[in-house]
Amino acid sequence: MRMIHKLKAFERAIVYLRWATDEEFGRIKYVGEDFIEFEILDMDEMQFSDCVLINSQLILEVVVSGFEISKVIAEVSAGLPSPKELDI
Repeated sequence: MRMIHKLKAFERAIVYLRWATDEEFGRIKYVGEDFIEFEILDMDEMQFSDCVLINSQLILEVVVSGFEISKVIAEVSAGLPSPKELDI
């Protein structure tokens, strides 16, 4: 099984991704046959800032779980507005 097929299961998940020229925390937005669309997480503001298209052959490492990922997910979740703030 190719890694690109395995990544389909992690669409919309927050991951740590390292590719040929950079490494970032972010969310896999879309997995195509020859590329992935990756939203980069700005760690200072805990907001998704940039979106990049990465050739699947350039992906070196993907971390989908672990302490660091759990910490980032908790920090992103803490920044979400509560239902009271949204008047729901």
